[in-house]
Amino acid sequence: MKIDLSVLGRKFARHRQEYEAAALRVLRSGHYILGDEGAAFEREFAAYTGARYAVGVNSGLDALRLSVRTLRLGAGDEVIVPANTYIATALAVTENGARPVFVEPDEYFNLSAEHLAAAISPRTKAILVVHLYGQAADMAAILEIAEAHGIPVLEDCAQSHGAHFGGRMTGRFGVMGCFSFYPTKNLGAFGDAGAVVTDSEEMAETLRMMRNYGSKVKYQNEIAGVNSRLDEMQAALLRVGLRHLAADIEERQRIAAAYRAHIVNPWLELPKKRTAAEHTYHQFVVRSRHRDDFQQYLKEHGVTTLIHYPVPPHLAQCYRALGGKAGDFPLAEKMAAEVLSLPMFNGMTQKEVQYVMDLCNDYQPDVRRA
Repeated sequence: MKIDLSVLGRKFARHRQEYEAAALRVLRSGHYILGDEGAAFEREFAAYTGARYAVGVNSGLDALRLSVRTLRLGAGDEVIVPANTYIATALAVTENGARPVFVEPDEYFNLSAEHLAAAISPRTKAILVVHLYGQAADMAAILEIAEAHGIPVLEDCAQSHGAHFGGRMTGRFGVMGCFSFYPTKNLGAFGDAGAVVTDSEEMAETLRMMRNYGSKVKYQNEIAGVNSRLDEMQAALLRVGLRHLAADIEERQRIAAAYRAHIVNPWLELPKKRTAAEHTYHQFVVRSRHRDDFQQYLKEHGVTTLIHYPVPPHLAQCYRALGGKAGDFPLAEKMAAEVLSLPMFNGMTQKEVQYVMDLCNDYQPDVRRA
């Protein structure tokens, strides 16, 4: 049996008529940027998260970098980020001229509150929390530290659409929550797209200007902005996906529950779940000291997997100038050497889930080496 990491076409097939109707509605409207569809999606996504405002942009990275810019951060400022995140989190900081300060993760793959406290300096101007793989970080502990030091919190929610901590949705703890709608996300567009949610009218207004060349009124540029607008086609398609997001998350949680209940192999470590946090399983990530061999074994049996992420940002070639070296963040580096994402997507059949579980349980690295 062949099973890909993600099969996007199955979600489209389920709601094909709705998606096609939305696309035709946009095509026939003759209005393709900053129109009614974008405004409607912003209202609906803000209501979904519980935020007062949502501002659509053209990618998750732009959501992050424009949020950092909205805080007026730059040269000489430090922003704390997890050491095991995707490179986009750090890029949002460095593209604004600020310096990322990496912090070790906790056992749940998220920013460690303990290490966070030790990393704060007089130059710390923001904390950028990532809710990695779909599980909320320990926001109670993180906010307590941030508030004690008067430091604003930004949230990278690129993988945590719909996830909660203590009953509150991710994106609603910090001053701004940044979302990616890359096609593989739990709420995915049919191309690049993103959004920022906030309760601040001033921040929302700044973001709206910044995404549109710094302009409220055409050809009147109040600030130096960029071109980062969520187009009408993506907004219309996202509105369809948003209507089904709760059911899609429940489906992913059922698949994850099956994995948790039936994958029993001492060579594999299943992801830990924080008691106060909801996990929406953008990825189902296991760990193994024999990760590369395990990945090859699954490939030989037709199952595609992916490593999220093989190189921690402090070791990325683009950040050599920051002086990071192997051994700086042992836990993040150990995770990078051990993590592997199993197939997890909406529309995955019970037969496919069972096949993955059977392969996981049959894996024996000592037998393969013999």
